[in-house]
Amino acid sequence: MKIHLLLVFAFAWWFPLFAAAQPLPVEIHAERLMNKPILKPSSGEAAIPWYSLGIFNPAAIKKDGKTILLFRAQDENHTSRIGYAESSDGLHFTVNPKPLLSPETDYEKGGGLEDPRVTEIDGTYYLTYTGYNLHDAQLCLATSRDLIHWTRKGVILPTNKGTWNTQWTKSGAILPEKVNGKWWMYYLGTRKDADDEERNYMGLASSTDLLHWRDATQEPVLPRRPDAFDSRVMEPGPAPIMTKDGILLLYNGADEKLVYGPGWVLFDRKDPTRVIARSDKPFILPELRWEKVGNVPNVIFLEGAVENNGSLDLTGYYGAADKYIGAMRLRIQLR
Repeated sequence: MKIHLLLVFAFAWWFPLFAAAQPLPVEIHAERLMNKPILKPSSGEAAIPWYSLGIFNPAAIKKDGKTILLFRAQDENHTSRIGYAESSDGLHFTVNPKPLLSPETDYEKGGGLEDPRVTEIDGTYYLTYTGYNLHDAQLCLATSRDLIHWTRKGVILPTNKGTWNTQWTKSGAILPEKVNGKWWMYYLGTRKDADDEERNYMGLASSTDLLHWRDATQEPVLPRRPDAFDSRVMEPGPAPIMTKDGILLLYNGADEKLVYGPGWVLFDRKDPTRVIARSDKPFILPELRWEKVGNVPNVIFLEGAVENNGSLDLTGYYGAADKYIGAMRLRIQLR
């Protein structure tokens, strides 16, 4: 009996170590496609003022064989607009001389329009962005049939009115198809924790019509992990990818030193609130000078991605140091 108990104890002691050593169900290999920015601020005597301070944080989508970037641009007054660039090869882009969307409404004036994400559903493009009026940052929506002409739909998740987020809302990543008869969107919400620190968490909202949204949970869908790469910020990146193994969301994490790098989370395909697995480290971090030095240091912020040869072979587009746009190849393996 003593021998049996010792064996049981030994197995029980080793089992957590064995379980922790199991490989995660998602592996992502990231490789920069260029060691310099693919887009950078306009400068010199002929500088275009509306993106003279920064051109960064792009949404990305393919249309008519071209890659389209809808990016955040800043002028010297730090006012943000959304611009348009297109490319035939995914690396060399032509920027439209005028912005697509400039501050017009009360919820945009002063700060502008920031950090777009785009999803195409049944021929309509849904663009989420942050409207910033120098007081509140709020998640907003615009729609288009051609990526050029946009109709504002207003603030879709107002600040200070969530089930758990007590401050700003930003960064809406909409699922490309319904789950359980509803549309779903991961987003960022800000709240002050018990230690009196403000942190950015990931939330989940649902909708029946893609226009009116409300919180789907009473708490964030990702719990905070102290000392992890995402202990300070957990912010959705490009539109989620529907895979056979679950809903794969690439997201941007930042630690307590505000070093930004992207990771991933896999949600249940039938239950967008349930986490199956989550990365324990970023798949890429700032290394090059233009990723480390800029308007905000030490930032790789993945916001757009398009398919190459399949949904798990992507070109990702990221903001670097809140000043430039870079490109990377993402090869995703599901175990």
